[in-house]
Amino acid sequence: MRKFILISFLFILSVSSAQLIEERRITQTLCSPEFHGRGYVQKGDSIAAVFIAGEFDKLGLKKLKGSWFQEFSHDVNTFPGKMDVSVGNRQLLPGIDFLVNPSSPALKGSFLPYRIAYDQAVRTDRLISEIKKATADGRFGAFIFDFSGVHKDSLKRVRDIPSKVSDQTQFPVLEITDEKFTWSVADEPGRAANVQLKPGLWKEGDYVHFDIEARYLRNYTSRNVVAFLKGKGCSERTLVLTAHYDHLGRMGEDTYFPGGNDNASGTAMLLSLAQYFTENRPHFNILFIAFAAEEAGLKGSAHFIQHQLFPLKKMDFLVNLDIMGSGEEGITVVNATKFTEEFELLQKINAEKELLTLIKSRGPAANSDHYYFTEEGVPAFFIYTMGPNKNYHDVFDTYEELSFKEFEDIRTLLIEFGEQRLGRERSGKH
Repeated sequence: MRKFILISFLFILSVSSAQLIEERRITQTLCSPEFHGRGYVQKGDSIAAVFIAGEFDKLGLKKLKGSWFQEFSHDVNTFPGKMDVSVGNRQLLPGIDFLVNPSSPALKGSFLPYRIAYDQAVRTDRLISEIKKATADGRFGAFIFDFSGVHKDSLKRVRDIPSKVSDQTQFPVLEITDEKFTWSVADEPGRAANVQLKPGLWKEGDYVHFDIEARYLRNYTSRNVVAFLKGKGCSERTLVLTAHYDHLGRMGEDTYFPGGNDNASGTAMLLSLAQYFTENRPHFNILFIAFAAEEAGLKGSAHFIQHQLFPLKKMDFLVNLDIMGSGEEGITVVNATKFTEEFELLQKINAEKELLTLIKSRGPAANSDHYYFTEEGVPAFFIYTMGPNKNYHDVFDTYEELSFKEFEDIRTLLIEFGEQRLGRERSGKH
């Protein structure tokens, strides 16, 4: 009997290990340089879309309306080429020493910056006149805001001042900050370049040299990737599982943002759940959506709502997945206060199976692709993990930094939630 139990345990362990190897493979692939940060330079997002469609196809899922893809167009500002910034004779490292504001236009030249301290910046009523007076003789060709050492609460008072100055003066603007570098995506260029610097790189009198290539793409084509699994029997009940696969892409030809936790890990969870449910087909249907252009402003999910490949009224519940690569400190559930019955079900399953240390409740928020569905009446959760990995929208969010500590427990929780939630009678919310 003991031998049988041991063999059974080893079998379960080997299956779990093999599953995690597959999930790691998917995450690592999506983070690789060949995918260019799954952004818009070198069409990294399209490379990822084709990869995901191939995974759906291997699992035997079905296309909707004859295609894996739902195409849409949007505008985006990109940085495909040179990304050279130096202070004096020191060449700076993109993503490490400096960040270019995602809305910056191209910039080439050498400039002596005029320094503006926090105490000067906070006097917004006098700032522009002081700047005009200081630059009247043409000596200065840029502005540098020195916010190093300023408390984050105080920074809120001046957060938008550098961009306002660059817009009004059309001079390049730099900002010295010891805040964590966090990049994003812009859908149009601003009037002047804006660059963040780490402290200690510039001293008064240093020239700053720029050679930054920017390219504004109008009507860039991105693609949601959509697949369908028909449940056993005649049920029309449908669970929707979603994750965005896009990330920030490249900031110059040599620097890219891998997006390991955000959201290669969530895409791997989506595909892992697809594998489970194709091998263990439920009585309900499942719609899988890998959204594009979430980082560009929830563009993919907005397009899906406006051009429904699948009727919203047939969606019983939606679970949107992001940042699945850790979980040591549990998960957060957005919309928990809105859909309390479903949140209680998550907690019940978690307690019975002893899975996660914490399931944290959070109210509604427009912070990912679940948002537009909730606004249209589709019950939805947005779930993301909490843990020691704080790499977010930076060059350090790599595959190697992911622990996958609670990946399998979260997967178990989501499987049980789907099976128990859709085993109930329709609530009549639609």
